[in-house]
Amino acid sequence: MIEVENLTRIFRTYKKPPGFWAGVRGLFHREFEELAAAKDISFTIAEGEFVGFLGPNGAGKTTTLKMLAGLIHPTSGKARVAGFDPVKRENAYRRLFALVLGQKNQLWWDLPAQESFLLLRHIYGLSAEQYKATLDELVELLGVREKLSTMVRELSLGERMKMELIAALLHRPRVLFLDEPTIGLDVVSQRAVRGFLREYNRKYRTTILLTSHYMADIQELCDRVIVIDKGRKIYDGGLDRLESAGGRKKILRFRPVALPFPGMEALAAYAPKPTDDGEIILHVPSGEIVAATGRILAAGAVADIAITDVPLEDIIADLFGAQRPAAV
Repeated sequence: MIEVENLTRIFRTYKKPPGFWAGVRGLFHREFEELAAAKDISFTIAEGEFVGFLGPNGAGKTTTLKMLAGLIHPTSGKARVAGFDPVKRENAYRRLFALVLGQKNQLWWDLPAQESFLLLRHIYGLSAEQYKATLDELVELLGVREKLSTMVRELSLGERMKMELIAALLHRPRVLFLDEPTIGLDVVSQRAVRGFLREYNRKYRTTILLTSHYMADIQELCDRVIVIDKGRKIYDGGLDRLESAGGRKKILRFRPVALPFPGMEALAAYAPKPTDDGEIILHVPSGEIVAATGRILAAGAVADIAITDVPLEDIIADLFGAQRPAAV
């Protein structure tokens, strides 16, 4: 459904030194720098896949989504979505995808959401029957029927995002690009949006590419993730493979009865980190958990001890760090 080959986007920006006279000099001589927001990115996504697209701020995630939507033209490389070239922005292509940006609104701020939905119905040429059936289904799935006549500016952030999803899905797109759809939402709204997206993908086999900084979104919705950093792809594979990379270590937390804990020297190999609330945290290889626990219990009295997996966000953060050159 989505084919990306060596996709690159380079932005050229003017470097303006501070000061009035620097501005005057800039009228005659300017210095520019080039930034590769995306560099030689390649991947394929099959129909019906739900793929997480991860990376730190500035990695190039949104730029890539905008190139796939045809909003930005690539500097080099090519992409095909359902056989279409996004650069051409053909009407047939614009009818088969939708782009939802978590920090931008497509609904009219001073009108009820249902007025914007009616406008979209005419833009996409939907019949009255098709429009009503789709709207009724989406409204029920997201539980916002009583809010349809409320001004968009009077809706909560979670309610607005649900309305944005309805607007994006009214024409039943085959491909859905989601950029931070749960940003700023409370836990209840995040769960509602995730549940809706999971059910919608299962029912309609819509191909979804999702960016998010909330690891719960990725873990609950995606079996595969693509990770980019500094505009380059650094990982493409199953989420289970990524999580197993962190499975080689465990996080061991314990709370001594009294401080200082006498066994700290014996635990030095695990880089123990005391916390403000009296806990001590260790990162221990999985094969040494039993031995490390035995050393702790033999060294002194412990009020509590717990072993957990390394969080996915820590695994990904380590992956970013491994790809970057060390500071000089």
